[in-house]
Amino acid sequence: MPLIFINRFFYPDEVATSLMLSDLAFALAQQGRNVTVITSRLNHGDPSVQYPAYEKLKGVTVHRVWTSRFGRANLLGRAFDYLSFYLSAFFCLLRLVYKGDIVVAKTDPPIVSVVAQLACRLKGGKQINWLQDVFPEAVVALGMRLPKPALQLLTALRNWSVRSASLNVVLGERMQERLLKDVPRLKPEQVVVIPNWSRDGEVRPVTTHQNPLRDAWQLGQSFVVGYSGNLGRAHEFQTFLQAASALQNAVEFSDVAAKVRFLFIGSGAGLAEVKAGVAQMALSNVLFKPFQPASQLAYSLSVPDVHLVSLLPAAEGLIVPSKYYGIAAAGRACAFVGDTDGELARILKSCDGGQSFAIGDATHLAAFIANLARTPASCEQMGQRARQWLDENGGFNKALAKWEFILCAAAKAD
Repeated sequence: MPLIFINRFFYPDEVATSLMLSDLAFALAQQGRNVTVITSRLNHGDPSVQYPAYEKLKGVTVHRVWTSRFGRANLLGRAFDYLSFYLSAFFCLLRLVYKGDIVVAKTDPPIVSVVAQLACRLKGGKQINWLQDVFPEAVVALGMRLPKPALQLLTALRNWSVRSASLNVVLGERMQERLLKDVPRLKPEQVVVIPNWSRDGEVRPVTTHQNPLRDAWQLGQSFVVGYSGNLGRAHEFQTFLQAASALQNAVEFSDVAAKVRFLFIGSGAGLAEVKAGVAQMALSNVLFKPFQPASQLAYSLSVPDVHLVSLLPAAEGLIVPSKYYGIAAAGRACAFVGDTDGELARILKSCDGGQSFAIGDATHLAAFIANLARTPASCEQMGQRARQWLDENGGFNKALAKWEFILCAAAKAD
């Protein structure tokens, strides 16, 4: 039975939604499934790149539809980009979907599930929504103001597309709870949890002595506290910076002050805020590096001895910090700052792979980091437990098996 995915970005783009979709689409095609992807011709990071309108990649048929190219610089331009994708993707779906075909709609752009549902109703397709976040609540939680009529309309359209779908795939238990709470008359059996994954076959623990980036970045024998990935509006950074300040200046941490280094790898809307905070606090123990290519991910994720992750409590259940799967694959401990009963907080507690802290609790975060720096063996053991948890509960192969199960069930359903 034909399977059609729809998302604004696809291979070779390396934005997160593209990486997840590419992994799954290629694996399903390798198993002999008839897989098609409807996507844009855009590259997320480089507006000068334009991909061909049609190509065959690793057994996957790719239709890249036309969209406007205003980019992310302003809200109006982004809205035109979304609208042009909705229209182009809708007509492409009308051309490709036949009765019984399965259409899997992701969430880039937001509520593309509405477009997919309209096409499925007209052509007799079956829809599965793959929610990477919960819109529009997520953008409201991050501070975007939407007029009340617009918010009500977007919520009503989202609710309709979610209730009408055969199934909705969410990334975690808190997101499942939130969706069932927010969408009236949505049935529990319509929502299934399949977490995102890391490329756990490619990302592996790399020891300090075997990691060329440690030497290239002049980190030597430092105890490295790392943040890797997008520094976005959903994240909180002041707690990290206050902990860095305490570890640099507080008397109780003087024995590790020269040893601990903070490393930020990536970029995003919060990068300027973090750099400004570093300058204001006169922190000499913080280092910045750009995003690293996917081929270097095993090395870059293994540079830190312990990773930092944050999520604003208001976004809990709306967004899942999936970067943890890469951290666990690299066999590293983790300190999470956010809701201490959040999705990641629950995982860390279950696997004893780290510790969670409330926003603003820089004192306990600094003490946690200092204790790990003093006892590196306990830090390594935390990382080993994280990797064991991933091997037993997560990873791509387990996610693929779950996807195969729900796709077979959807194909058999009336």
